[in-house]
Amino acid sequence: MAGLLTELGAIFSAGGYDLALVGGPVRDAFLGRVTDLSDLDFTTNAHPEQILNLLKGWAENTWDTGIAFGTISALKDDRQIEITTYRTENYDLDSRKPTVEFGTNLAEDLSRRDFTINSMALTLPDFVFTDLYDGLDDLAAKRIRTPLSPQISFDDDPLRMMRAARFAGQLGFEVVPEVAAAIKEQASRIEIVSAERIRDELIKIILSDNPRLALTVLVETGLAEYVLPELPLLQLEEDEHHHHKDVYEHTLKVLEQAIELEKSHEPHMERDLTLRFAALLHDIGKPKTRKFEPDGGVSFHHHEVVGARMTKKRMKALRFSNEQIDDVSRLVELHLRFHGYGTGEWSDSAVRRYVRDAGPLLSRLHKLTRADSTTRNKNRAARLQMAYDSLEKRIEVLEEQEELNAIRPDLDGQQIMQILGISPGREVGEAYKYLLELRLDRGPLSPQLAQQELLAWWAARQP
Repeated sequence: MAGLLTELGAIFSAGGYDLALVGGPVRDAFLGRVTDLSDLDFTTNAHPEQILNLLKGWAENTWDTGIAFGTISALKDDRQIEITTYRTENYDLDSRKPTVEFGTNLAEDLSRRDFTINSMALTLPDFVFTDLYDGLDDLAAKRIRTPLSPQISFDDDPLRMMRAARFAGQLGFEVVPEVAAAIKEQASRIEIVSAERIRDELIKIILSDNPRLALTVLVETGLAEYVLPELPLLQLEEDEHHHHKDVYEHTLKVLEQAIELEKSHEPHMERDLTLRFAALLHDIGKPKTRKFEPDGGVSFHHHEVVGARMTKKRMKALRFSNEQIDDVSRLVELHLRFHGYGTGEWSDSAVRRYVRDAGPLLSRLHKLTRADSTTRNKNRAARLQMAYDSLEKRIEVLEEQEELNAIRPDLDGQQIMQILGISPGREVGEAYKYLLELRLDRGPLSPQLAQQELLAWWAARQP
């Protein structure tokens, strides 16, 4: 990468312009973290049109989709490069779009960046390190601090309040008290930020190394009330098993255990947004369904159904894709299904339906179900693990025998129409559904037996 930096720096220097590498690559170099070297950010005193001219003949491709914000993107040696003119950004009180003004020097540009740890620069082509706001000291002390006052920083871009939480979880750093206080004061400002930007930052938080830490920052500063209000509401609820202080703490524990299971439970997964988000939201229906029973207990009947509806509503508001919404809400809806399994008394029919209802989410459902056990009773935890193992083994055996992942009736639509002598229409769908239920109840049938059952069903329908 050094060769690329030297080349690019020399091009700008020869043109009479400054150029500096900024942001994540500089920060991560001091942390010894593996950074994404395929995506490099630079800042310069050259304006966008001048940047484009300088890149001609050197970059393999350029595009100006970010030119309104002073950014030109380019591709070189399979690395995406973003070069941005020195700038400041400010949001009006009621605007979702920032006003961008070009700056004149590196010091001013670095002062308006989000945090000191991201305000360090490497000036090219001579690789001169610039740290005007003690970012290196903050890296060593593991703290999140802003170059100027946090009020100014968050006025420039309210999304930085969420980024503070994200970097806390991503790096394991502490948000310093004055920054946390400013977030509390200005939390409502996040409402002017687009749902898409909030969603993207929330995804980074959930996929961070320590989402518990990041989510705790969101909740304790009051920011969660605006971006994920279902989460702080869980603090008021008592876990139904009375083994945890509240459902909020239980939820964070389930999230942590789901993360552990990503790689420790077959099939192994990389960081899985669908699983993690389902773990985070799996109990959000409890506040609305809490009921105090006459015996002094607490129940949350059908909280999984209510929670699934709430999950859809929240994810739609955050502009998640339809597929993500369907998958996460489905896991929330199914997360209690296993508890009907008990000590293994499910019939093969019930096991087939469990697999059918989970569909392609089955492996995630296994992980979520296991993660949802946070009991401190070792004997009960051991019994639950044995029950999980038993169900997964039964599914494995049935899959080998019956191809559960592709359960279909023993007769297809063409065969149904031929046997019954009917044309395409509603009755074909009803017959297909009947045979599917029969398949789930009894397992695979021979074509002859399936035909007999179909004809018997058809005869019983006739007047």
